[in-house]
Amino acid sequence: MINLKNLNIILTGATGVIGNSILDKLTSAGSNVLATGTNEQKLKIIKDKYKDLNVLKFDVTNHDKIEKFVEDCNKIFLGKIDVLINNAGITQDNLSIRMKDEEWKKVIDINLTSTFLITKNVIKKMLKSKNGKIINVTSIVGHTGNIGQANYSASKAGIIAMSKSLALEYGKKNITVNCVSPGFIVSDMTAKISDEHTNLMKSRISLNKFGSPEDVANSIAFLSSNLSNYITGETIHVNGGMYFS
Repeated sequence: MINLKNLNIILTGATGVIGNSILDKLTSAGSNVLATGTNEQKLKIIKDKYKDLNVLKFDVTNHDKIEKFVEDCNKIFLGKIDVLINNAGITQDNLSIRMKDEEWKKVIDINLTSTFLITKNVIKKMLKSKNGKIINVTSIVGHTGNIGQANYSASKAGIIAMSKSLALEYGKKNITVNCVSPGFIVSDMTAKISDEHTNLMKSRISLNKFGSPEDVANSIAFLSSNLSNYITGETIHVNGGMYFS
């Protein structure tokens, strides 16, 4: 079992299906997690489930408050942030010619710009201890594109390219930056897909099945641990063979 004992980890987007699974994996491995999200009810549920969990309600769209948010996290962790996991993100799908400016801007602002600003401020803290790990959750569509998701695909591809640049910038300071790129994962969203379309999508996956949220969480736990100390600027694909890089 991966050991994350006493590591201080910030997890954004903690209240979704994948976020919940990441939270389970990190806490069971012994880490101290600070979970964030915007849904108060869901935050209360995870707070009740994990008695020692640090929870902060925070909307990553508030770019002017990100610096203070990171300061608050740093204080809670007594000046030592070991791992940042950027998992928060949204979709607003539409065909490109119908896509409104707001739909483009909102997805880019939340998925890409917010990830950059949080990472930038956390790295400032990690530089003091010359140690840290950044893990960005991207998506298969950041590599392949997808109909109706020009904004989402662009935001995820941007995170991948940004992560490579940050890995180059801060490797000498012992700060690693990597991505985990899920494919089709069992969730409330995939449950709404028709049987016909589900079978079609599975036929394009080498393993002929959708992944589980735990499959994503396992990769994130690995990248959070010292087992990944010599890996940076990389993307771990969790897609069952639907896409090979």
